Amino acid sequence: MNSLKALILAGGFATRLRPLSCTRPKMLFPVANKPLIDWTLESLSRCGVETVVMAVNYMAEAIARYLGPTKYNLGIIYSREERPLDTAGPIKRAEEHLRDGPFLVLNGDVISDVDYRELLNYHRRKGGLATITLIEVPDPSRYGAVELDGEGRILRFVEKPEPGRAPSNYINAGIYIFEPDVLDYIPAGRPVSTEREIFPKLAEEGLLYGYRASALWVDIGVPEDYLRANSLLLERIGGVQMGEDVEVDETAKLLPPTSIGKRVRIGGDSVIGPNTSIAEDVIIGRGCRIENSIIFPGAIIGDHSSIKNAIIGENATLERWVKVETGSLIGDYVTLCDGVTITGGVTICPSKRVEESILEPRRVM
Repeated sequence: MNSLKALILAGGFATRLRPLSCTRPKMLFPVANKPLIDWTLESLSRCGVETVVMAVNYMAEAIARYLGPTKYNLGIIYSREERPLDTAGPIKRAEEHLRDGPFLVLNGDVISDVDYRELLNYHRRKGGLATITLIEVPDPSRYGAVELDGEGRILRFVEKPEPGRAPSNYINAGIYIFEPDVLDYIPAGRPVSTEREIFPKLAEEGLLYGYRASALWVDIGVPEDYLRANSLLLERIGGVQMGEDVEVDETAKLLPPTSIGKRVRIGGDSVIGPNTSIAEDVIIGRGCRIENSIIFPGAIIGDHSSIKNAIIGENATLERWVKVETGSLIGDYVTLCDGVTITGGVTICPSKRVEESILEPRRVM
């Protein structure tokens, strides 16, 4: 296992998480108060991976600046796309780093505790060219379902099957083991889709297997899944996690699971949690109620404000008696003025000043 490398596909634009992704790559979004990429790298390090290749494009400099050449005892190499190359193109572009043995490929926006050692062992036992990690879901119609034979070979993929018409409830989890020979199936110099162009060809040749994993798995591509990933990881950690130099008024309540970052200030009679992450340098006034939410660094939450099932961007300001409801995304440096209510499903772009309530879902540019 020591020589196993991992390629992380980290070039996506995260369009469904705008406006938060306008100012940072998704890899650096905090989940339970730790950047998404850190959860992935820690997991790889624990499983004996030594080298990670980051396939980067959008905001590549921010990722490289944050990670540097090494983290969690992993060597980190950067493979840069000049233009988006879909899902297989970045693998081909990083070919020079991946020719010396089987390698992992991970979608960067997935949080999972799949056992990579067990995945590799299964792959070796089957002797195929590629193995896809499969996760069972209650409703595969949102994804693409997989049909398998009795040996675990993947026979075909059914994209977004109608309810009740799926060949199985197993879906592609975006975690693969490839033999170097798979690189020969990927054309160079153009965008190539692993899912539409490479996997069907390997399945046709009987060289593609599915590894059925029972594991935590969340794709944080949309706000509700981002919030769900945050809740799941907070539940795993448990309790109330406190950073350094935090001041909490003795009349405030912190309901587990909750994570409070460094230098946070929480005023009297406020109730924080459950399933809430408050990043560093956030100031929360008196009588606030925050639950099932993610608050980015430096936000200011004024007295008697409430936030439920929402995401508040970096250095945003909520003045007094502000209410933010389910599914809303408040961008960085936004100001919500006294008494404003933001109803469910509202997105507010960075640096806007909102003086009147918004009572129907829409995007504020």
